[in-house]
Amino acid sequence: MSNLLQIVEELQSKRDQLHLELTRVDAAIEALRGVTGGKSTLKAVTNLNSATPRRVLSLSARRRIAAAQRARWARVRGQQKSAAVTTASPKRVMSIGARRRIAAAQRARWAKVRAQKKAA
Repeated sequence: MSNLLQIVEELQSKRDQLHLELTRVDAAIEALRGVTGGKSTLKAVTNLNSATPRRVLSLSARRRIAAAQRARWARVRGQQKSAAVTTASPKRVMSIGARRRIAAAQRARWAKVRAQKKAA
């Protein structure tokens, strides 16, 4: 029981240290923003994978990009529909006589299996 209390106290002290370090890092970030004259918005934040800042697109540019993408998807869907229509083969239908012959053959096979079971 005393071991658990010690562990809890150690974790709380570690949390306090991390909180203090986090406030120091936040203060350093704010100081650097003040030096560079940057606003504290997320639009100017750099990408984590690269050193270049993120690009900000205007609303009209985003709309043009979205419209172009919709047109591309419409072309793809149109090609898929036309390909499906031309390559679709008609459904094959089996005659009643053929179905009856198949059913009779299957009944004969099962009768043979049952006869072998009785013989064994």
